[in-house]
Order: sequence, then structure tokens, then C-alpha cells
Amino acid sequence: MTFNIQAGDICVLPFPFTDLTTHKKRPALALSAPDEYGDIRFVFITTKSGHKDISIKIEAPDYLVGCQPLPRDSYIRLEKQYLLNKSLVLSKKTSVSPEKLEEILRSNIIKEITPYCDNKYQDTRFQPGVTAVPVSGKVIGEPEIAAITESALDGWLTTGRFNDAFEKRFADFVGVPYALTTNSGSSANLLAVAALTSPKLGSKALKAGDEVITVAAGFPTTVNPILQMGMVPVFVDVNIPTYNIDTTKIEAAISSKTRAIVLAHTLGNPFDLETVMSLADKYNLWVIEDCCDALGSTYKGQHVGTFGHIATCSFYPAHHITTGEGGMVFTADRKLKKIIESFRDWGRDCYCAPGFDDTCGMRYGWQLGDLPKGYDHKYIYSHLGFNLKMTDMQAACGLVQMDKLPEFIIARKRNFDYLVQQLKSLENIFVLPKTTTNSEASWFGFPLTIRSSTGIERVELLKFLAKHKIHSRLLFAGNLVRQPYMATRKYRVNGSLDTTDLVMSQTFWLGLYPGLTVEMLDFVYDRLTAFIKGY
Repeated sequence: MTFNIQAGDICVLPFPFTDLTTHKKRPALALSAPDEYGDIRFVFITTKSGHKDISIKIEAPDYLVGCQPLPRDSYIRLEKQYLLNKSLVLSKKTSVSPEKLEEILRSNIIKEITPYCDNKYQDTRFQPGVTAVPVSGKVIGEPEIAAITESALDGWLTTGRFNDAFEKRFADFVGVPYALTTNSGSSANLLAVAALTSPKLGSKALKAGDEVITVAAGFPTTVNPILQMGMVPVFVDVNIPTYNIDTTKIEAAISSKTRAIVLAHTLGNPFDLETVMSLADKYNLWVIEDCCDALGSTYKGQHVGTFGHIATCSFYPAHHITTGEGGMVFTADRKLKKIIESFRDWGRDCYCAPGFDDTCGMRYGWQLGDLPKGYDHKYIYSHLGFNLKMTDMQAACGLVQMDKLPEFIIARKRNFDYLVQQLKSLENIFVLPKTTTNSEASWFGFPLTIRSSTGIERVELLKFLAKHKIHSRLLFAGNLVRQPYMATRKYRVNGSLDTTDLVMSQTFWLGLYPGLTVEMLDFVYDRLTAFIKGY
């Protein structure tokens, strides 16, 4: 007898015993319809549960409407699958609902991730001079790949349920009420500066020609949004060994045109927030904290990013956690949150989440600009905005990474402390980094400045390290005003940038990311000392 078998049907088949001497009639769930050869993928159904991750219980509500449930509690055993011809089907008993079938098929896909990740992400033995010692890198595995796959299977793709959970988890971690994902840390900085130009801020809004205090020793996209919004960066020198702004020079840089301070916590080391916020209060200045390298760093026990008006973070694979590409803008100010969200989402005035309508309860009740009253609020735009959202797949990865963040921070601090102890014997050669007073830094990298008195050429040292597979980086742009693209830009320098120039010519940094082992750090120390002895 031939049965019309579809995915979701429960059939009875003669399954052989393992010794192949005889067989037993057992129920099985069809995972597919017959292929061109009449073969069907079946999965065992038993009355005993197996491993919780690959055993799915079927209960009365899980059956297709009008279908009779199996007489006993039953479990889909995803580890027991067979490709069998439809001619072996003895009878068709019942069917599960489409919703239950989707759950089963989804779980069947997810279970295959474990062996894949066990193979791909297995630990390899460190071989000095052969295995690379990276400055940074992602630390991901089965949980992230599973979460990304779960999100992809949703088919939603754009900002969705994983994103909502990620934003909340991040906000709770740093201790702010509002966090908004975006597609990169650079976009986060752009949104932060752009938000402060909103006409909704009235006389406090930044405008073209306003001056913004910042530093030239850092990453370009901390400063670029200032220029992109038509404002003038005012560069103040930094100090070594914190590599942050020299706060004794800020007040002298403030003019009647100064409206904001935009600073990064360099390589995860908090800048002197007490002094900066005191000056900001005194002169009524906005403060943006670029925390792209500093997730988990604290100042006086409080997370960086919670002192200024707006803060940003990056989730590029090099950073503390990763979503591939991705970033976050966070704030304690509800008004700023809505403005940031508007700039991120095309500049629209509506704040409904994707897939939702009429959150405000008056979708057709607004009258803004010169539009007619009742114009659809979803298509009213208050800002010259962008489209800088994160996908839900990225957010799914970030949500899992948040579970690992505490151990990542511990590992970074441990690696930093270990290198400090190792390199103390080389303090006559290098200026070692120093954590800002009253801070606990979740260091992104380990900066070293070659003392000028040594005569050591930085490029020769970095080439030597590279020959031994030890990666290094300069302190990003070095002195930003000396970069080619700045030649025609309008900016102001307060005093000199002598220390910034020293950073440009003498500083480099080494890795601290959680994937580094003690053996790797010991090898770094060994090669540094070998170079110095042979120089």
C-alpha cells in the first residue's frame, strides 16, 4: 500500500535491530517528503527522552488539528535518523502541527553545529615563531554560531527580537536606561555627534563652526564626525603613560565657540573623567565618551560611558565583544535616545520598531512641518538621517558574547598585569603604560613607547617582531593632523602637540585579547629582550 507522506507525518516502519537479525515496528516522524527516488528522511520516536538538546517531547497540543495523539508520551530523537524508502511504510498514524514541525526542523539544524564547531574551534598547540601572536581577535564558538543560525532561521534578518534583547542586556551591564545598536563603532560616533545637532535641542544644539575639544592621538572616526557635521576640532595634547588627554591643558583650549568635548578612552584606559566633567559643567559643554576600546573599564567604580551625555562602543572583531561589524550608542537621557534613534533610522520622527505600527497611538494625528494634518507619522522626517541599523544575526552573536564579557574582561586585566610584571626589567627601554588614577581599565592593548635615549628604531623592532609572528599596531593615526586627508580640513591646535608627535614616532602596542596564553606572552617578552640584546 502506498501512502502520501509529507514532512510532519508520523508513520510506522519496520526498524531493524542493530544485529540485523530481526526488526521491530516503531513510529517515526517524516522530516521530508519523498525525494525523486522515493526516499524519506525519518527520525525515531521513542517513549524515553534522550539528551535534552536533541530530544523533543511531543504533547497533545503539538498534533495537527483533527489528528489523534500517540497513546503515550513520546520523544523525537534527533540523533536517530534514517533515510528509508516510502515502500517500507507500514501505516500512517498521525501528524504534528506545522509549528511543532518547524521547532523540530530548526532543532535538527542547530544540533549539527556542535560537531562542526568542535572541529573548527579546537585548541591548537602554540609553536613559538610559527603560531601567530595576534594583537586582537574574536573569541567565538558553538553558542555564537548557534545563535546566529537561530536568527537566520527566523527569516527576519533586520533589527528584531535578538536586537531588542541585546540592547537591553548591554544597557543593564553598563548601567544606563537606553542603548541603541548600530552597524559599527564609527557609525556610533557619527550618530552621537549628529544627535547633538538636532533642532529639538533648541539653543543647545551644535551647529557648523562650533568648536569641539578632542585629541589627535587616536582613531580617525572619533574626530571625523566633528568635521562631517561642519564643526571645528580643537586638538589638545596627550600625556604618556596614560595616552589620554592632558587635562591640565583643556581649559586653555576652551574659547567662546567651544560647545563640546569628544574623547576616547585610549586603548581602554579611562581618561580623567572627574576633571573633564567638571570643566564641562563649568562651561556648559556636551561630552561624548568614545568607549569603543573600553567596554568594561570603570572610573571610581562606575562604568565608562555613563559620565558623559552620550557614549559609544564598537563590536568589530578586534574589540571586547564582537558582532562582526557593529556598534552601540548609549545614554541616560530619554530625549537624546529618541533623537539618536531618529538619526539612525532614516531621520524619521516615528519611533515604532520594525514591523510595528501606531506605537504612539496617533499615527494619523500629527501635523509637523508644512505637511497636512494626519500625514502618516511613519513617513514624517525630523532629521537629515541615515540608515545605520544592525541586523538581528549580528545582535544574536552579541547577545551570546555578553555572557562571556565578564571572563573576557578578567582575561584582559590578567594579561595586562602579566606583561607589566614581565616588562618591568625593560623600563630603561620602554615607557610602560599606567592606568589612570581611580580607574580599573579593561585594556584593549598594551602600549609601549620607546625611550628616545635608546636610539632604537621603532620600524626595525616591529619588523623583528613580525618575523617571529608577533603582531603589533601603532597607536592608530598617530598624530591625526599629519594625516593626508587633514591637509585641507579646518581645525585648531591648542599649544603644541609634542607628546602626540612622540606617540606618532615612538609608540606601538601589543595584544591583550582573551585568546592569548601565558606561553604567547612569554614569547613576546623573550623576543623583545632578544632584539634589545642584539641591537
